[in-house]
Amino acid sequence: MKYFTVLPPADLARYVRFFWVLEHNLADREPYFHRTMADGCAEMVFHFKGRFDEILKTDEQELSFRSGIHGQSQSFRRFRIGEDFGILGVYLYPFAIPALFGVPATELSNQMPDLTTFLGQAGTELEERVMLAADHPQRIHIIAEFLRKCIRSREVSEPAVFSVIGSVIRSNGLAKIPDLAAQSFLSTRQFERKFLAFSGFTPKLFSRIIRFHSALNEYGNKEKSLTEIAYECGYYDQSHFIHDFKAFSGDHPKTYFSGNTEGMGYRDV
Repeated sequence: MKYFTVLPPADLARYVRFFWVLEHNLADREPYFHRTMADGCAEMVFHFKGRFDEILKTDEQELSFRSGIHGQSQSFRRFRIGEDFGILGVYLYPFAIPALFGVPATELSNQMPDLTTFLGQAGTELEERVMLAADHPQRIHIIAEFLRKCIRSREVSEPAVFSVIGSVIRSNGLAKIPDLAAQSFLSTRQFERKFLAFSGFTPKLFSRIIRFHSALNEYGNKEKSLTEIAYECGYYDQSHFIHDFKAFSGDHPKTYFSGNTEGMGYRDV
C-alpha cells in the first residue's frame, strides 16, 4: 500500500489543506474495505484507478462515484473494492465549499455527490482531464488550475469567520466558542449563523469532530494510554471519549488504536 500527501501551492493554501494519494494492489485478490470517518472538512475525491462500492447501513452495496465531493460529515461510511485501486484527494477547509463553489456548506453536510451533479459540465470535464492525466503531478496541476479559476470567478471573502474556523482546527477543537464569537465582532446569533453557513455544522458539533480527529492523530503512539489520549484531547472522561469515538468512526477506540480496524492500513505505511 502506498500513501502520501502533497502540500498545496501557496496561492491555494488558504482553501486546500493538502492533496493526498492512496494506491494499493490486491495481490491476493481479497477485497479491500475502506472506511471514512466523521470529518469537519470536505474533500474532492478522484478514483483514477478502480471503483469502490459503498456498503450501506442495510448491508446492501451501491456503486460509488468515480469522482465527487465528500462533504463534511458527522458519521462514518464503509466501502469495498475487489481490484487494484488509486485515489487522489483534495482535502479542503470547510469554508472552501461556499467560497469557491458558491454553495452553502450546509448543503454538503453528510452528502457525497458526484462531480457532475455538483459542478455540472465543468465537473464532467475536470473528471475526464484528471482520469487521462499521466501521473500525480499532472493530476494535481489540473486540479490546482481549476481551483484557481474558481477563486477568480466567485471567491467569497468572510475573513472573520474563516479565521474562527481555522482557529478551531488549529486548537484541535479546544478553542472556546464564546471567545471566538467575541473576536469576530459578531453577536452570538450572527456568529452561529455564519459559522454554520461556512462550516456546515454548529460550532459545538464542529469542535467535537475536530477534537475527535486530534485523537485519531495519536494512532501509532505507543507511549500513551487511551485514558491519557482522551484527557489530552479534551475529553472530560473515558465514557465521553468512547461515545464520540464510536459515533464518529464506528469503532471502539481500543479497536482503532490496536491497528486492527478496517481501512486504516495506510496509517501504517
